[in-house]
Amino acid sequence: MTSNVETSTLEKEERLQRIKVGAFFATVAGISAFVGFGATLSTVKKADPKYFSKGLHGNPELADAGVILALRALGWGTLYAITGTTCLCYGVWKLSGAKDLKDFRQKIGNILPILPRNNPPQSRTEFSGLNDLMTYLSEEYGKNSVKDK
Repeated sequence: MTSNVETSTLEKEERLQRIKVGAFFATVAGISAFVGFGATLSTVKKADPKYFSKGLHGNPELADAGVILALRALGWGTLYAITGTTCLCYGVWKLSGAKDLKDFRQKIGNILPILPRNNPPQSRTEFSGLNDLMTYLSEEYGKNSVKDK
């Protein structure tokens, strides 16, 4: 009896965790879209503030001004990107025949190549800053390209 209660509690906790993860990713995606759209608008406004303000007020003689076309293209592009990505992900999900996320993970894990473990690490894992990392990467890239030839 206690194992059923424990299983039920674990399933509820797992479901709650999935909901939290989904909410987190939805929030990150929403904030990213908002920031991207805002950054695009500010760039357009800085580039040509006169036509930007005229285009926003609906001046009929400037109905097809560059700002209006850019905003329309941005809107349609966003719609196409979200729709396309959603359809692609849903199609992969359905083609895999998975019933839930665990099943999908196992099926995709069987298809994809296995990455070798790096335990213990064969190279540096700690860097003092971005410059140190970039220097290390450039030196390692040079060593690997010489070995390949």
